[in-house]
Amino acid sequence: MTHETNSNTSERRPPLGTLIACCIAACLAQTSGAIPAVLNGLLQAGLHPSGSQLTWVSDAALLPVAVLELTFGVLGDLFGRKRLLIIGAVLIAVGEVICAAAGGVHILWVGQALTGVGAAAIFPSSLAIIVVAVRDRRQRSTAIAAWAASIAAGGFFAPLIGGITGNYGSWRWAFIIMALLGVIGGATSFMALDSSAPEGRSLDILGQVTVGIGMFALLYAVIQVPGDGWGSAQVQGALAIAVVFMILFIVAELRSRSPLLNLSLFKNRLFAVAGFVALVGMFSFLGTVYALSIRLGPIEHQSPLRTAVAFLMVNVPAMVIAPVTARLLSGVAARWLLSAGFLLIATGDLLMAHLAITETALPSLLVPLMLIGIGFSLSISSITSAAVTTVPLRLAGMASATTSQLRDFGFALGPAVIGAIALSRAGAGFSSALASSRLPEPLKAAVGQVASSGGPIAVNSLPPQSPPGAAAPLALHALGHGYAVGFVVCACAALLSGLLAAVELRGGSANVVEAVESEFDASSAATAA
Repeated sequence: MTHETNSNTSERRPPLGTLIACCIAACLAQTSGAIPAVLNGLLQAGLHPSGSQLTWVSDAALLPVAVLELTFGVLGDLFGRKRLLIIGAVLIAVGEVICAAAGGVHILWVGQALTGVGAAAIFPSSLAIIVVAVRDRRQRSTAIAAWAASIAAGGFFAPLIGGITGNYGSWRWAFIIMALLGVIGGATSFMALDSSAPEGRSLDILGQVTVGIGMFALLYAVIQVPGDGWGSAQVQGALAIAVVFMILFIVAELRSRSPLLNLSLFKNRLFAVAGFVALVGMFSFLGTVYALSIRLGPIEHQSPLRTAVAFLMVNVPAMVIAPVTARLLSGVAARWLLSAGFLLIATGDLLMAHLAITETALPSLLVPLMLIGIGFSLSISSITSAAVTTVPLRLAGMASATTSQLRDFGFALGPAVIGAIALSRAGAGFSSALASSRLPEPLKAAVGQVASSGGPIAVNSLPPQSPPGAAAPLALHALGHGYAVGFVVCACAALLSGLLAAVELRGGSANVVEAVESEFDASSAATAA
């Protein structure tokens, strides 16, 4: 029978130390991924990326998290999760050093990808350690809420670090500070219990390869749409590859004796719905955050410090109500907290969509961003608890990795999809406005060349005193409309998630755990036969 082994018992190393170490690790992983959102304006001005290249700066870190979390869930079960916390922190530190030294956007992608691999090791490992270390179901819900609050804290620290260093120094200093924090995070991970579940699990190389190729191809296709168009051979080829390899992944998992993702988990309605809600709901949230970062930075050219203040409006409410969320999880059904959280996010998104792009005063952002922050705090804790507490303890590693992957694939889809929608709408709107404008034809041709290489964002960044700068207001309004559509899409996704949570996430957790365990055992026996 599968069992949990701990090199240090609770008497020798109290659960509080484990909880602190796992929360610090999760906070580090979240902060490293959130830093570029505050610096997008400076990165665009310093490295001159196009709109799609700027999207890759965020997704270069998010994609490894989404692709590799299931594999790291297995590795943690096999070789110890504490070890992965330490390795993940080291990878983040090295990746941040590469980002700090980047002389071009492509090197920045490499550093971001390495930090993403580190975060992929940390997220499932830290959550699984907590689930295993805290045996009481009610206390586990509280511990999970604390873990989720540490993720919100990462969203709080990222704008502080990025805003202060970007405003008073250089964007490179933000990555240097993160490298130092990575070293500190690795040191504190020694406090964690070294838990593992070695029996019955092994690496699923075919599953990892197929899901990795499938997810990368899908994100590549979506991100490249604004520049290449849906009809381009590159986009259509990537979509075809994504479909083929995701089908191959499902076939591989059904046939594997030790699958990366045991699909029998999804026979449980609660777990399946919770996973879908995590995917769509977190797509909504990070799509919102990405749209906000582009609006404030490359479009409105707000300073890093003002951008940081705006992000704090999102994260401070989330941190303040985190203790309240932890208490609510003990007595209120997760589906009601999820529904309330996503409704708040949707309301904030709709308010942002109706805010004129020329409105740059921070007070005008206060209400929508606070609603989004409170909604995120309610939803992230509830979705994690709803998914993980519906499975037996011996499946904690697989379930936590699966939940984390779905959540973080939603995170990766957010910037990709919203960026594609917003930039496509902005590009079409700008082309139409430029063609109907009264600018001289030679000037239109010059502006068109700038737009063809860098999109409306590049035109919006032209110096006002230069002749092509006369087209910047056209680009500003086109971008404003494009990202307003992006906020509306995020609102619709949040409303869908809230509705599904309210209607479908019903049932007794004890009965659910028994059902999942029976289905898992039956599936494993059939595969072995």
